[in-house]
Amino acid sequence: MRREPRKPAGLWDKIKAFFGLAPQSAAKPSANGHERRERTRDEARAPRESRPPREPRAPRESRKPESIEVTSPRLYVGNLSYDAGESDLFELFSGVGTVANVEIVTNKHTQRSKGFGFVQMNAISEAKRAVDELHDKEYMGRKLVVSGAKLPADRSVGRDREESSPSSEADETVPQQA
Repeated sequence: MRREPRKPAGLWDKIKAFFGLAPQSAAKPSANGHERRERTRDEARAPRESRPPREPRAPRESRKPESIEVTSPRLYVGNLSYDAGESDLFELFSGVGTVANVEIVTNKHTQRSKGFGFVQMNAISEAKRAVDELHDKEYMGRKLVVSGAKLPADRSVGRDREESSPSSEADETVPQQA
């Protein structure tokens, strides 16, 4: 089945169609060859009655954040206001102890805060005290989540990477040929 290309409407046809004076065809072929009926302006504005009304969604149950034990001076700070800056967090945590570093995680394209960050305290005891004092505290209109930061699984803490790699251990056990 070979389709002929549609002739583009002229200026006069477009003007008549704009004022609703052009004859309305019942169906027009779509790009895939099936007949498609165009809706009139009144039909387009009218609500769709064939669709059943939506049921209201059940409110989402807020889940408790995972409580991470403080084993290092690095803390996770979540549920931050998007307006909070690193200097704001530095001041807040300085009231608890000595702060070594503050980092708020941002979107790399927009530079907008993702709503969480990390605070490095000078000692583990200060980090534990910060969790006790600041967890669930209202700050800039939101309740903070403060806990110990998880360490990535691929990071070895306190070890040299060469010592812990399996390839270096395998090299030691293989006998050398002379």
